Amino acid sequence: MEQEKIILIGAGNVAHHLASALLKAGENLCQIYSRTIESARALGVKTGISYTAEIGEIYPDGDIYIFCVSDDSLSSLLKTVRIKSEALLLHTSGSLPMDVLKPFSKHYGVIYPVQTFSKKRDLDFDEIPLCIEGCSSSVSGRIKILAEKLSSKIHAINSQQRKELHLAAVFACNFPNYLYGVAGKLLEENGLSFAMLRPLIFETAHKVMLLTPEEAQTGPAKRGDESIMNMHKSMLKQDKELLKIYTLLSEGIKEAQVKESTDEPKTSSSEINDMPTLW
Repeated sequence: MEQEKIILIGAGNVAHHLASALLKAGENLCQIYSRTIESARALGVKTGISYTAEIGEIYPDGDIYIFCVSDDSLSSLLKTVRIKSEALLLHTSGSLPMDVLKPFSKHYGVIYPVQTFSKKRDLDFDEIPLCIEGCSSSVSGRIKILAEKLSSKIHAINSQQRKELHLAAVFACNFPNYLYGVAGKLLEENGLSFAMLRPLIFETAHKVMLLTPEEAQTGPAKRGDESIMNMHKSMLKQDKELLKIYTLLSEGIKEAQVKESTDEPKTSSSEINDMPTLW
């Protein structure tokens, strides 16, 4: 049986890792498209796959088109890419509904990797959760077959669940990373290195793989140490935005502590054993 031809639309962070995973799985990745020739060439050269930055040069006879592009650019791309009517269209967005693809093919769905991607950092794609959704049971089955070749962690979820997951991921990943930047700036302004915080960041991430976030929480807000928090607020009085962030997060931690003391959630030993480890 002839392998299905896969066309990858996009050459950013997600596409960079997905292309490697497809090739590692032995899939027939035929072409890479990016709106800039520099990005298309970089990924094409790395993978040895044909590439283009011209919409009109995208192969029209592909069997699967995977769109790894920004939410804002997906709609315009879908309107201009020439594809055969039987092609399977997939997007990798965490927030867009599956049905944005409906006007463009009878076969469509989603394959959403729950991970933060950077081109300069290699990842084991087999460990990345892939959330899949298809427009029909047959399409869902087809997507599942492809997804299982890429990862051992497959989750069938609907568009609303995926949207909620994406929101949760922003809180779990994007916001903490922004706060790392805030911490780094505070250190730099006082002649200190961000490297001093790396062991702390490492241990914080490690703990939350073994405990619930509530159990792993520490710090002055958790303890209700008002004198320390007031001192911190005084140190931030020249930066009203940071002061607002500090106050909001501290109040959130305190409220969670009150709720925790009432509910007293516990993590069972079986739950801990089932949790993955980062290192």
